[in-house]
Amino acid sequence: MESLEHLQKQLDSLDDLRGIVKTMKALSAANIHQYEQAVRALSGYYRTVEMGLHVVLKDFDPSSFAAVSASEGHRLGAVVFGSDHGLCGRFNEEIVEFSLERMEGIPADKDNRRILAVGTRAAASLEHAGQAIEEEFPVPGSASQITKTVGQILLKIDEWREQGGVHYVYLFYNRHSRIQGYHPTGVELLPVNLRRFHRLEEEPWPSRNLPTYTMEREALFRRLLDQYLFVLLFRACAESQASEHGGRLAAMQAAERNLEERLGDVTMDYRRARQTVITSELLDLVAGFEAIETDAGRSL
Repeated sequence: MESLEHLQKQLDSLDDLRGIVKTMKALSAANIHQYEQAVRALSGYYRTVEMGLHVVLKDFDPSSFAAVSASEGHRLGAVVFGSDHGLCGRFNEEIVEFSLERMEGIPADKDNRRILAVGTRAAASLEHAGQAIEEEFPVPGSASQITKTVGQILLKIDEWREQGGVHYVYLFYNRHSRIQGYHPTGVELLPVNLRRFHRLEEEPWPSRNLPTYTMEREALFRRLLDQYLFVLLFRACAESQASEHGGRLAAMQAAERNLEERLGDVTMDYRRARQTVITSELLDLVAGFEAIETDAGRSL
């Protein structure tokens, strides 16, 4: 049986760990709320941009948006969102496995992919799988820092299209879900499916005033399209971070349960050891008392 001192040290260490786990749980919960709010705040703006594109394109015949035929010669660009830190389960492994599987099914040159990774752990997993990472971005530390990261990624995508001949651009990220925690998701960022904006004709316009614009059509279209791409990237980043903290919260909850079980076991061991020490001391006292009585009887 372990000594009382050793068991007490174990109890102190486990109690310290429990405090750390509780703090990490609280931080993860707060961060989830922060990024959920960012996604919700973005939804209204996304709808506005979507309706704006619908207005700009509504006079065009949808058949004029000719789809580019699939070709193995087209280059693929991908942005994979992961994490910089661990303790979030298989968060990075799952999104990397999902992205690799999806990229295999895209009709593009498989030997000349251009990949950006957001998060050092996602980048490491991709490189381990044999994928070359063109550039790695740190995960934004808060919702307010997402805009800067998204701007850098958009500049890189513009460079791909102008100089690198990239036709397809996909976003791969874990989408947050309160029920499932998160699930891997892939979004085709480019080419933009312009036909989808014509489908909005089936929905009633949200006001009595008919939509119109005074700005030159092509310039307005380009600005709205830039905002559309920005919104998709921002949402992917925010969803990924909410999912990361959701995975970390689940990991901390599991760790807390394991710690509680371990604390219960060590506490029981400590009580048994303490009882054994007390019993041993009592037996020593009884034996000493009996020895004194025996000596006293002999002296009489």
